[in-house]
Amino acid sequence: MIAPSFEDFEEHRPAATRSAANVLLLLILVTFTFATASAQQQDTIPTFDQLDSIEARVQGCVTCHGQRGQGTDNGYFPRIAGKPAGYLYNQLVAFRNGTRHYSPMNYLVAYLPENYLREIAEYFAKEQPPFAAQAITPAEPSVIARGQQLVRNGDADKVIPACITCHGERLTGMEPGIPGLVGLRPTYIIAQLTRWQVGDRHAIEPDCMKRIANRLSNEDVVAVAAWLSRQEAPQDLSPESSNLIRMPFACGSQPRT
Repeated sequence: MIAPSFEDFEEHRPAATRSAANVLLLLILVTFTFATASAQQQDTIPTFDQLDSIEARVQGCVTCHGQRGQGTDNGYFPRIAGKPAGYLYNQLVAFRNGTRHYSPMNYLVAYLPENYLREIAEYFAKEQPPFAAQAITPAEPSVIARGQQLVRNGDADKVIPACITCHGERLTGMEPGIPGLVGLRPTYIIAQLTRWQVGDRHAIEPDCMKRIANRLSNEDVVAVAAWLSRQEAPQDLSPESSNLIRMPFACGSQPRT
């Protein structure tokens, strides 16, 4: 005797029962979606315990960068948590002075003094929230392989050093002024490298990133972003200690004194 299949069971099950099961499944899916969206939204809603505190004063950052600087679903707003304080401070100063361009950030910090900007930078540098899971952008294996080559080994023929030389073996950055790359979404990586290529983004001279970005082809940029977006967060999220000897170029973000 042949056991009835699931399809046979479904065919003979009362229509009302099937409809009720379908409605229940739909309710479960809607509830799960709403709960997930609500949790994500909560991370971008300003909230704090004490009015006169740095936690309260950084709430202007929360909508775009998340309550603890972990980033949001918008790929153009990066994770800032755990990045070196010197790097975050340099970016805030660049936004304030207009040497880095993004209107909401330019307006937000336009009249803030150095001490305030440094306090904000140090606050987020100390935060280490978990990394959110990322949606993987489809890419050909050859593209992923090229990205891995550039990040891990560089390209000697194009005089492109490996990304890990400056951004760290774990890709968590280097003190005091080089950011981590792990956890960044491909849209943000592509946008920033492109801005360096077209001269819209600058760093403290000598601008080593400008030199490197201008040696990357458009295909290289996409490859680097694709490979980086596939990397899991390391156990140790802290930036590496400064290592000027290892760096291939003089870099204004890494003072030699």
